[in-house]
Amino acid sequence: MQKSSNIGGQAVMEGIMMRNGDRYSVAVRKPDGQIEVKEEPYKSICPLKGIYNIPILRGAVAFIDSMVVGTSSLMWSAEFAAEDEEEAGEPRDEAKEAREWKIAMTLTVIFSVCFSVGLFMILPYALASILRRVGTGEVLVSFAEALLRLAIFALYMFLISRMKDIQRVFAYHGAEHKCINCIENGWDLTVENVMKASRRHKRCGTSFLLIVVVISVICFLFVGFLGLRSPLQRILSRIILIPVIAGISFEFLRLAGSSDNPVVCTLAKPGLALQGLVTREPDEKMVDVAICAVEKVFDWRKWQGKQ
Repeated sequence: MQKSSNIGGQAVMEGIMMRNGDRYSVAVRKPDGQIEVKEEPYKSICPLKGIYNIPILRGAVAFIDSMVVGTSSLMWSAEFAAEDEEEAGEPRDEAKEAREWKIAMTLTVIFSVCFSVGLFMILPYALASILRRVGTGEVLVSFAEALLRLAIFALYMFLISRMKDIQRVFAYHGAEHKCINCIENGWDLTVENVMKASRRHKRCGTSFLLIVVVISVICFLFVGFLGLRSPLQRILSRIILIPVIAGISFEFLRLAGSSDNPVVCTLAKPGLALQGLVTREPDEKMVDVAICAVEKVFDWRKWQGKQ
């Protein structure tokens, strides 16, 4: 069995965020070609450390944590893109800019949550409810909603993968996976070795999203058998179940990332296949950025027993 590390990350604008334990780093390629790296403590939204020992609950908290830190990292990386557009010599109010970025980050998180709930929870329900109005049975309506949810997710992922700017983010996403695979293969973390590694990884957040969609389909099928009459009750039941679905999905991804069980590996294959769509082969400059992010928070030589 391949040894599994605890490091994980995600792509940001022209860069990579890497997390290891209670620290995370962000490395970004600036417009002038230089690499800017920052390291900060990873602070959970939940002050109760014991919650990470409780299955399901720890997944719900980890999901929110990763979204908050990921958005913060994305905003930080976007600052460098904005710098390139600023006029030379223009005075900057750093305190004001910090406040503006904080407000922007908060609004972005709120919008992202609302958009995701609307697109993947409310829209499939609303479309499937059309069948209910023409007398279709509740079981068939629930199955239709499930199929619509899967179809909307697949279409959404396909469409964003066609966007040119997103394709660069996906290339950095590939660099992140390649770095982790390189380390877990026992290779030295060099650009040459990373380029040879796979860009698919079992613990990928994209796999998590797919698992969330699939588990939500199963959960909402059961909700359909409860016989809820009010549209408001049906919608609220879907929203209330989101933390539970995230928690169950986290546990499955955690198991899949550390298990060679044939059944688990088979169930993880759709997520790995989806990564072919949301990752791209990076160039060497992108890999160099990813290596900088990894080495800021993870002593891979010590982990591999080479020190």
